[in-house]
Amino acid sequence: MRYRFGDPFGGNAGDYMVDIRKPRKGSMAVRPRKRAKRHVKRVNAWPDSTEKSVLGFAGYKAGMTTVSWVESRQGPRKGMEVFGGATIIEAPPMAVYGVRVLANGSNYDEFSDDNDVMKPLGAKKKPKSSIKEGIEAEAYDVRLLAYAQPASTSTGKKHIERMELGVGGANTEEKLTYGRELLGKQLSVADVIKTGSFVDVVAVTKGKGWQGPVKRFGVSTQRRKATGKVRHVGTLGPFKPGYVQYTAPMPGQMGYHKRTEINKLVLGVFTKEKAEDINPKSGWPYYGVVKNDFIVLKGSIPGPVKRVVRLRHSIRKRETVEPKLSFIDNSSKN
Repeated sequence: MRYRFGDPFGGNAGDYMVDIRKPRKGSMAVRPRKRAKRHVKRVNAWPDSTEKSVLGFAGYKAGMTTVSWVESRQGPRKGMEVFGGATIIEAPPMAVYGVRVLANGSNYDEFSDDNDVMKPLGAKKKPKSSIKEGIEAEAYDVRLLAYAQPASTSTGKKHIERMELGVGGANTEEKLTYGRELLGKQLSVADVIKTGSFVDVVAVTKGKGWQGPVKRFGVSTQRRKATGKVRHVGTLGPFKPGYVQYTAPMPGQMGYHKRTEINKLVLGVFTKEKAEDINPKSGWPYYGVVKNDFIVLKGSIPGPVKRVVRLRHSIRKRETVEPKLSFIDNSSKN
């Protein structure tokens, strides 16, 4: 005999505490749900690129505003003016202080001769290079060692933030040669990211502290007469296995997790001279004013304002478009 809602005992779905017509609560996509160790997160994968280029950059989230652009992609809105939300990311220049070769499970580094570049790292003298001749044959990848410089922004941060950046090239020898050419130089965001391209955003989300299962997983609240409690889980699982499984919605840390959002459209890359046109008269709430080059990204991104945001060339290839940005709202956001 078959029952409409799959109840093996033939009862109605409403006779039991669990509604079997409903999917489980809470996403199982990312586990464990614990705090990130640091807010400058590592990029675990870089796209393959045969062109000599830097594959990533870093900036600071200033806030969101309303923009309009002429849609150039194929679809029902092609050629129309579209209004939507966009995120402003301030991107001061990044200094390249080293090149790293990855080979045989080990890292081999070479550093810049420029004392002005090495001084913020606390290096009193230039470290010796560990890159040996012919290491390119054993190497499987090359990275740039660079740091962001938030002291020139309104974030209030003074210390540099170091990170690795991917390098594109036909082979490791070409990547290493290109990386050595960039040693000691300042990278601008316009050198790395182009208007109309797609980027992936790696950031740490807003922290919400310790939360219960209702807010953390979206489980339904119970009527007061059921158990005398309202905001708790009705069941923690079956009789067997005889322990609480990790899939059960439980209280715990919510937010401050590393998240990667892919294929964010770059609506514009602008120099610092254009910052006056987008800064509200009262400044960006909880941020201040944008003083450096900046990026306009379509939509929202993870994290609060002032948080460092890592940008990577899209790992899922998308065709470059040409959005024509026609309006950026600079009215007061307070």
